[in-house]
Amino acid sequence: MKASQFFISTLKEAPADAEIASHKLMMRAGLIRKLGAGLYNYMPMGLRVIRKVEAIIRDELNKAGCVELVMPVVQPAELWQETGRFEKMGDELLRFKDRHDRDFVIQPTAEEVITDIARQELRSYRALPKNFYQIQTKFRDERRPRFGIMRGREFTMKDAYSFDRDVEAAGKSYDAMYAAYTRIFERLGLQFRAVAADTGAIGGDRSHEFQVIADTGEDAIVYCPTSDYAANIELAEAVSLLAERAAAAEACEKVATPGKSTCADVAALLGLPLSRTVKSLVLATDETNEAGEIVKSTVWLLLVRGDHDLNEVKAGKLQLADGSGLKAGFRFATEKEIVAHFGCKPGYLGPIGLKQPVKVIADRTVANMADWVCGANEEGFHIRGVNWGRDLPEPDLVADIRNVVEGDPSPDGQGVLAIQRGIEVGHVFYLGTKYSKAMDATFLDVDGKPKHFEMGCYGIGVTRILGAAIEQRHDERGILWPDAIAPFTVVICPVGYDRSDDVKQAADRLYADLVADGVDVILDDRGERPGAMFADWELIGVPHRVVLGDKGLKEGLAEYQGRGDAAATKVPVAELLATLRARLAQA
Repeated sequence: MKASQFFISTLKEAPADAEIASHKLMMRAGLIRKLGAGLYNYMPMGLRVIRKVEAIIRDELNKAGCVELVMPVVQPAELWQETGRFEKMGDELLRFKDRHDRDFVIQPTAEEVITDIARQELRSYRALPKNFYQIQTKFRDERRPRFGIMRGREFTMKDAYSFDRDVEAAGKSYDAMYAAYTRIFERLGLQFRAVAADTGAIGGDRSHEFQVIADTGEDAIVYCPTSDYAANIELAEAVSLLAERAAAAEACEKVATPGKSTCADVAALLGLPLSRTVKSLVLATDETNEAGEIVKSTVWLLLVRGDHDLNEVKAGKLQLADGSGLKAGFRFATEKEIVAHFGCKPGYLGPIGLKQPVKVIADRTVANMADWVCGANEEGFHIRGVNWGRDLPEPDLVADIRNVVEGDPSPDGQGVLAIQRGIEVGHVFYLGTKYSKAMDATFLDVDGKPKHFEMGCYGIGVTRILGAAIEQRHDERGILWPDAIAPFTVVICPVGYDRSDDVKQAADRLYADLVADGVDVILDDRGERPGAMFADWELIGVPHRVVLGDKGLKEGLAEYQGRGDAAATKVPVAELLATLRARLAQA
């Protein structure tokens, strides 16, 4: 490709609404242009990157035995109503009616449609296993689109769906996709981690996120540097920091703490470490009748150590032996409910001296604490020297309900935990029969009886990979693409291409040789000044640059510089092609 035939539209400054590095650089490098809130045109330079990402994904999925198809962006609401997601999905699901007043949705994902295909086409166990995938436009009506393509409304996603006859076979499909994803992200040239994750709104039992490591990432990734343990912050297991409960050593005593409503302030006033305090969080669950009216509310008191934070995802999975719990959904209690049960406004709450019974759930560490401090349920007072069994009953439930912190013991017992930031770009789920049962999607098994498919679903944010790659790999001059997904691999920058026959001939000859080698090369024949030409390609992030000029050619030399190199290297023109081949082979 020659630059004069292509479309290059770089900007010196990013738009004012661009907040993060990837958004700024994608706009400045001419990869995208904004059309509306959360909607972007992918310009020729950006589309080249997308196509390279897609090619790697297709290659690995095809090798893994997956079969490509394409499903419509517009989907009939009836399928979504079968699974209940038409109502449950919330405002992110864009719903509309056609001219016949029939309900439709713009797909954010395609579990319903692919399950409908399976129940019509996969009639027998002999047709299994099958794994269908598509690379298709998706739309989620984000409340507040931001960060460019990282949190846009329309995007390109690869979604795949496996169908198996039993749990064991489904596990093999899951493992095959996990391995394929690992190969995909290795080929993309990005630093990533695969971490155990919560299944979220998709549902299912087994789940891993593929996170691109970046300091600006929204997600916290927990891992053990000395073992294979890795999970996102929502799922990472927090073990008790106390092996066993010590015997009580202090008397239980109410102490004045005027104006001190936080654990940190109370600890400082009493001259105690923050780890001696216990934080009280009050949640509520509601029971409703068929009309959706609340008929009963239950208040729950969750206790975590003063220096720890509640993990709401973990809390949302709690269930007591009697079947009650927060699993069906919870909310934070109202001030009216808190006063009714504790006799006090928030800031001085605790599990002693309650006005009405509440269910008490203690974090694992709190359950092993002795002589701790909590609120006295009276404004301006706390209680110190609190001990389980002596001063209050044992909790209704002991569970892992907190976020891990750096330095916690690893759950596998093989070291301590570290935390880094990441951007989720891929996710694999084992769904089981969640969708096949809801849609009565069955096949005839060996015994001739109908059986529901065991399913998995697997997503990769194709366009999101661009933003994640840039967040991970950029500097003050622009983007640093990995070779595998750069819009061009090599750029030839001839100084005076339009003025010097020698420069033109040398540049054309090198360009022809690289094209013959199958290298994705662009020749900048625009006649730009060297400074402007170099700035463009550094901003765009082409990994390898060759500069040819009259002065160097007279000495038989050219300049080579890798995008991440601090300075250019003089290379004899006769050795230039071999040097480039060697550098490209190392990438």
